[in-house]
Amino acid sequence: MQLSVTGRHVDITDSMKQYAEEKTLKLTKFYDRIEAIDVVVDREVVQHRVEVVVRTDHKQTFVGQVDAGDYYEAIDLVVDKLERQLKKHKEKLRNRKHATRPESHSSEEETQPNPEEAAGLEG
Repeated sequence: MQLSVTGRHVDITDSMKQYAEEKTLKLTKFYDRIEAIDVVVDREVVQHRVEVVVRTDHKQTFVGQVDAGDYYEAIDLVVDKLERQLKKHKEKLRNRKHATRPESHSSEEETQPNPEEAAGLEG
């Protein structure tokens, strides 16, 4: 898996890069087919903008973008967003193979009384 951390208008320190790597590598717990993660940090006047692009094996791309006052807060928030996206995607993949089955005949038999039992109750 490839992981890159780049900065626009900001120099990425070793601690910033290490923190981004730690947090984004946790995404592999939620979806194991991740091929590449790109983290782009942009520093504006007051805020940090963090964008994370996750590419998977089936040409799926998941993108999360957050603006926050603190770099570390922005990384945490964008990773939370991507966790939700990946969980939802994985759940869809897991459930599409198991289409809902039509109701079985046994439930109809249980709701309709047996004619012999009905006769026995009457008399």
